[in-house]
Amino acid sequence: MTSRLPSRPRLPRPRLALLVLLFGYLVFPMGMTGTSIALPEIGRDLDASGAALQWVVTGYVLAASSVMLIAGSFGDLFGRRKVYTVGVTLYAAGSLAAAVSQNILVLDIARTITGVGGAGVMAGGVAILATIFEGPRRTRAFAAVGTTAGIGIAVGPTLSGWLVGAFGWRPAFLLFGVVGLLIMVGTRLIPESRAADRPKVDRPGVVTFIAGQASLMFAITQGAQSGWTSAAVLGPLVAGVALLSVFVAVERRSDHPVLDLGLIRDRVFRGWLVGAVFLSTGATGVLIFLPAYLQGTSGFSAGDTGLIMLLATVPVFVFPTVGGRLVSRGFPARHLVVGSLLLSAAGNLWLALSLTPDAGPLRLAAPLVLLGVGIGLAMGQIEAQALGAVTPERVGMASGLLSTARGGAGAMVVAVFGSALLTLVESRLGDGALAGRVATGQLGEVGGEFTDAWQLTVGAVAVLLTVAAVLVHRLLRPRTVPVPPKPKPEQEPEQEQEQEQEQGPRSAEQEPVEKMLTG
Repeated sequence: MTSRLPSRPRLPRPRLALLVLLFGYLVFPMGMTGTSIALPEIGRDLDASGAALQWVVTGYVLAASSVMLIAGSFGDLFGRRKVYTVGVTLYAAGSLAAAVSQNILVLDIARTITGVGGAGVMAGGVAILATIFEGPRRTRAFAAVGTTAGIGIAVGPTLSGWLVGAFGWRPAFLLFGVVGLLIMVGTRLIPESRAADRPKVDRPGVVTFIAGQASLMFAITQGAQSGWTSAAVLGPLVAGVALLSVFVAVERRSDHPVLDLGLIRDRVFRGWLVGAVFLSTGATGVLIFLPAYLQGTSGFSAGDTGLIMLLATVPVFVFPTVGGRLVSRGFPARHLVVGSLLLSAAGNLWLALSLTPDAGPLRLAAPLVLLGVGIGLAMGQIEAQALGAVTPERVGMASGLLSTARGGAGAMVVAVFGSALLTLVESRLGDGALAGRVATGQLGEVGGEFTDAWQLTVGAVAVLLTVAAVLVHRLLRPRTVPVPPKPKPEQEPEQEQEQEQEQGPRSAEQEPVEKMLTG
C-alpha cells in the first residue's frame, strides 16, 4: 500500500488577488514610460510629427491624470473590482487598437483610451488592496505595490527600446494589449467590494476639471504648430482658464467636493503639495522627450536609448529606501524634500551643460543619475508627511488632492516641455513642419538647433526648481507655538507682605541663583 503524500496547501485568495494586482502595477508603468522610445519610428511610419505625434504620449498622460480623480469614487459607488476590470479592458483594447493604427489620429485616440483604462487600474487597485488587507499585511501589500511600480518605471524604457529595436513599435503595443487581456482574466480572483454608504459624485466638479485641464493642454500643445496668437490656441486657452476657475468656485460651495480645496489653507500641507508638484516636474520632461533627442540627434538606436535611460530610472527605484532610512534616523523630512529639489535642479543644469550631439553615455551619466536620485530620495516621504499633517477624517481627501496635483502637473509638464522644444526649434529654423520632425527625433541634420532648444528648456527647469526649493523651505518651516508663562502659586496677601518685610527687595542677580538653589 503506497503512502499518500500530503497535498500542497492552496494559495489563499487574497494572495492570488495581490499577485494579479502586482502584475498590473508592473506592466502598466512600463507602457507609460516606454512609449516615448517608439516616437521617432512611429513618426516615420505614419508620416507624423510635431503636436500630433506628441499626443501619443500627451493623450495618455492627460486621460490618466484626469480620470484618476473620479475612478476611486466610481469604485466606491459601482464596485471596486468592476471599475478595475473596466480599466483593464479599456487598457487592453486601447493597446491593441494602437498596434493596428494606420494613421496618427487613430493612434492618438487609442492612446487616450489606454490612459483612461490605466487610471481605472491604478486607482482601483489601491482601493481593492485597502479592503482585502488590514494592519501590517496592508502595509506590506502597499510596500510591494510601490516596489513593483518602481521596477516597472525603471525597466519600461529599456524593455520598450528592445522591443522597438527588435520587432518595431506595433509589436510593443501588441504585447501590452495581450498582457492586459491576461490581467482581465485574472480579475476573477479579486473579491468584489463597494462602500457601505453610496457616495455622492460631484459631477459639476469632475466635468469642469477634466474639460478645463484638457483645454489648457490642447492649447499649449498646439501653440507651436498653430501659432500662439491664433484663435485655435487662444480660444481653448481662455476656455481652460475659465473652466478651472468655475471648478474652484464649484468646489468651494459643494457639500461633497471631489477635491477639498480648504486643505490648501494649511501652510505645512501646502508646502508638501508644492514639493510633490515640482518634484514630478524635475524629470518628467527628460524622461518623456530625451529618448527622441538621443535617437534623432545623437544617433543611438532604440535599444541603446533604453539602456541610457536606466541611468535616470534605476535611482528612482533604489533611493526611496535611502530616504526612508534617513528620516527614520532623525533627518528632517523637510530638509530631505528641499535637498531633493536642489539635486533635481542641479541635474537639469548639468544636463544643459553636457548635452551635445556627440555626447555619449559617460558624459550623460552624472546628470541623469542626479535627476533620478533627486526624485527617488523624497518619493514616498512626501505622502507620509503630508497625510500626517491633516486630521484622520481628511486623509482620503488629502491623498486624492496629492495624486491629482502630481498627475495634473505631470500632464502639464509633458505639454509645456514638448511645446517649448517645438517653439524654440521653429524660431531657429523658420519652418514649422521641419521643426516638428526635428523635435520628434526624425531628423538629425540640424541637431545644433535642437540642442540649443534642449539646453534652454532644461536650464529654465533648473531655475524653476531652485525657486521651488526656496518656497518649500519657507512653507515647511516649523510652526511656532507660543509658550504661556508659568503661573505663580497663589499666596495670601498677608503672607506676601511678611515675606517682603523679612527678605527685603531682591536684586536681578539674586533671582537666578535662588532658582538654581531651589531647583
